[in-house]
Amino acid sequence: MGFDKSSVRLLLYAKKHKVSFDSVITIGRQKLLLKKTVLKKILQEFNVPFSDNTLDSIINANEGYAESLLKLFGATITDSLDFSDYEGASFIHDLNNILPSNLEKKYSLVIDGGSLEHIFNFPTAIKNCMSMIKVGGHFIGITPVNNLMGHGFYQFTPELFYRIFSPGNGFQVEKMLIFEIKRNPVFYEVADPESIAQRVMLINNNYTYLFVISKRISDLPIFLSNPQQSDYVTMWKGSKYNKREYRIKKIIPKKLILFVRPLIKMIMNRPKRGFSKLFYKKVNIITHKD
Repeated sequence: MGFDKSSVRLLLYAKKHKVSFDSVITIGRQKLLLKKTVLKKILQEFNVPFSDNTLDSIINANEGYAESLLKLFGATITDSLDFSDYEGASFIHDLNNILPSNLEKKYSLVIDGGSLEHIFNFPTAIKNCMSMIKVGGHFIGITPVNNLMGHGFYQFTPELFYRIFSPGNGFQVEKMLIFEIKRNPVFYEVADPESIAQRVMLINNNYTYLFVISKRISDLPIFLSNPQQSDYVTMWKGSKYNKREYRIKKIIPKKLILFVRPLIKMIMNRPKRGFSKLFYKKVNIITHKD
């Protein structure tokens, strides 16, 4: 586990969007997976002041782990939590099990850089992460979403995180981006399926990750009721979810229409390949402002 060039850019994007790095805990101790020249370029892109001595200390300190980088971003506390002590984490705890009370509401930021997909009891693990965050603090997740079957137990979806980090649980999603693992990745903002009344889907060929920033806005009980997929909630309420209507000209014989309509519906409903503008909005994370 570790922060590569995309992860570091996304962390700086989060900092630009007022995420506090004052007290940080990472899920798993994170390695810094980039060279000094690349880190220097990224810091320059985001106008972060540094010296060569600072860069050397970040790259060489802590046996290559990322605590020094987080301190550059403003952290005064840089803890980590893991199942095992094999990487020297600050706290040893199995996130499949309920969190110790001494870690609740302790941090301004919890970062999952790619651990939650490896934890079998995901609902308990994500609740533990949420429980560690102070009101006003944030969760950052960088997690597999497509074409990584076998990497962990799970691949996650935008719908899952929009429903988990909801006001009913004391949270709200502030940003959700998606990107493919490429030399020069393109980042897209992801629509909330509930807001557009459609399932947000993707068919592509490359390893694809989701980036989530969510804020704890109140001290409500987490998962007092279970999250539900938004299109089913809409149907249960008796409302109509967005579905395409397919009209076939009357000149076609009725028997042929009965045969053709299901085929047309199946073809038209199948998601198109790539990042549909209906679901995804391209964004430059270095220059983007709200």
